[in-house]
Amino acid sequence: MDNGNFKLDADTVKVMWVKTYNTDGKPDWSHIFPYYHDQIVFQDCIQRIEGKENFMAMCDRLTNRCKSLRMDLTNVVQHSNVITMEWKMTMSFRKSPDTPIFGATRLTLHEDGRIIEQRDYYDIWGDIFNGIPKFGKAYRKFMHKYFG
Repeated sequence: MDNGNFKLDADTVKVMWVKTYNTDGKPDWSHIFPYYHDQIVFQDCIQRIEGKENFMAMCDRLTNRCKSLRMDLTNVVQHSNVITMEWKMTMSFRKSPDTPIFGATRLTLHEDGRIIEQRDYYDIWGDIFNGIPKFGKAYRKFMHKYFG
């Protein structure tokens, strides 16, 4: 396969990743999968996934769980073979209201220009708990007391 068509840069990320998520329905990653190397390693605070097939299966599971999902990107920057972006992802599950989660992603590019490593950073519980009356404040107070 000629990977020349799938070399990634910060400008391409800004265009392609926003197309992935929409407010009219389920997310669709099919247009960005060619930018991922077959040996991709994905990691976030919940899981570590190795291999493109496993990564695509994880994306399908997220799609099936969400009623809707939207992502707004900010501060997409590139330094050498690393692209970093900040984001706000708004998800809605079966019976729950829209829940915003704030985070950042580091994409490391393989020498062929495709993503070989993706690391997502976010505080899933803090952002979800913020939407629960009274509980969000208690969670933040607990975190401040025990973790500074």
